[in-house]
Amino acid sequence: MTPNVGAIDSAIRIAVGVALILGVFTVTAPWRWVGLIGLVPLLTGTIGWCPLYGMLGVTTTRH
Repeated sequence: MTPNVGAIDSAIRIAVGVALILGVFTVTAPWRWVGLIGLVPLLTGTIGWCPLYGMLGVTTTRH
């Protein structure tokens, strides 16, 4: 897996992921599942690889 998520993109993904996960503690019960969606940007930002970017041939890393 070649990294395809750049530094700025990664920082944004991690921030959004953490915000969504923390949102679990502030919203009412029917919307708590939204916090689980935060795992996706958090994980892709942390490992530096996004499967959707890979399928589309997109990269935000510097060459």
